[in-house]
Amino acid sequence: MKIPPVKGTRDFYPPEMAVRNWIIDGWKKVSVRNGFEEYDGPIFEYLKMFQIKSGDEIVEQLFSLQDRGGRDLALRPEITPTLARMVNQRINSLPKPIKWFSVPRLFRAERPQKGRLREFFQWNIDIIGVESVLADAEVILTTLDFLREVGLTSRDIQVKISSRKLLSLFLTRLGIPAGRLEAIYSVLDKKNKLPSETFEQMLEEQVQDKKTLNKIIDFMTVDSMPQLEELVKAEDDEFAVYNEIIQVLACLGIMGVDDFCKYEPSIVRGLAYYTGIVFEVHAVGSELRAICGGGRYDNLLRDFDGPSETATGMGMGDCVLEILLREKGLLDKNIAKKQIDYFVFCVDRIASYKAVELVMKLRQKDIRADFSYAGLPTLLEQPSDQDGAVALAAELRRLGWKSNFTYNLASLSKQLKQASAQKARKFIIIGEEFLENNQLIVKDMATGEQELVNIAEFMSRLKA
Repeated sequence: MKIPPVKGTRDFYPPEMAVRNWIIDGWKKVSVRNGFEEYDGPIFEYLKMFQIKSGDEIVEQLFSLQDRGGRDLALRPEITPTLARMVNQRINSLPKPIKWFSVPRLFRAERPQKGRLREFFQWNIDIIGVESVLADAEVILTTLDFLREVGLTSRDIQVKISSRKLLSLFLTRLGIPAGRLEAIYSVLDKKNKLPSETFEQMLEEQVQDKKTLNKIIDFMTVDSMPQLEELVKAEDDEFAVYNEIIQVLACLGIMGVDDFCKYEPSIVRGLAYYTGIVFEVHAVGSELRAICGGGRYDNLLRDFDGPSETATGMGMGDCVLEILLREKGLLDKNIAKKQIDYFVFCVDRIASYKAVELVMKLRQKDIRADFSYAGLPTLLEQPSDQDGAVALAAELRRLGWKSNFTYNLASLSKQLKQASAQKARKFIIIGEEFLENNQLIVKDMATGEQELVNIAEFMSRLKA
């Protein structure tokens, strides 16, 4: 019986693994370049830890289990609670600011759909202990640093920036009770994901007063900072938060990425723990989900019995990112195909040991080298393919190579095809008669040029 992979998971064959490694290597490279240090935690944690952050409803969205001691555990659906736990454990000894990144494998018990799987990788960057909006801007900059590195431009992606704090103050001024805010946030977060009629109908179910409803809709349609200023200029608290957004945008301008960024009030971020600046990166003119999102969360460490420490961060999954990169043709452009430097071909049994020895010496020098198992006779094997040997000798003579050997297990043409399939730069031929003069033949696969080279000279060239 054939057993398929579990729905919502992926098999990583070598081509898919090359893509995964390229993305993750890029995340790590950019993180380190921007001053972040890598961390990781266990793949499962106590279930309670995720309930503290996201509420009891999170249980339906993750894979939970009980261990032999009856303890409730869960495969991690995110790593931010682990970050909070780890930082709290050593809060007094960790130097600040804390700038950490991680690339965990995560699991969510959701219905698989385009860009959303049950198992995925996510890039997380966080800055803890910095109140300045410069930290928010740096998180956004680091995010864009990677996206630019993989070839995306401001014509491809846009960073939409808003503030949960500003939205909270605005709704509170309209008389919305604190206990109703989360339900309204949940609706507002769907503004750009639903038809306008559906969105307004859902919002009306939460806000019955028509005047208040219209003010919220007006606020959510603001598309410029001057327009936003008109709405908040009379309110001191709101105007102070408005200035935070202005400062973030100014920092991003100094950092040279302002052409990617804009204010967008519909960015709410569904998670309750966001407290300030929030943002998402979207593909321009695409129906794809957000490529990534993040923002400031000033209460999370305190929620895990730690100090009240300010923090900001971002998470980017690999699924939506890979879809976008494929659509833009950037994977084929950037993913290096398998390539080796030397493919070694042994023409007879007697020289087999020398071919193996040469391949090993090349690999010890960190040179990519390979051979064909079919084309490398076993050292103890008796000759058995006289006809093939004669054919190979004739082929070598036709190519202008002196040949006078007897044994062969694979034709030269087949070996050349295999070397070509592996994108080998050079093709080496080694055999008994060449060894008599301590020589080998090196063929350039790109130009077709070949030369008879002394083995000692060949090795010295490698050193050079």
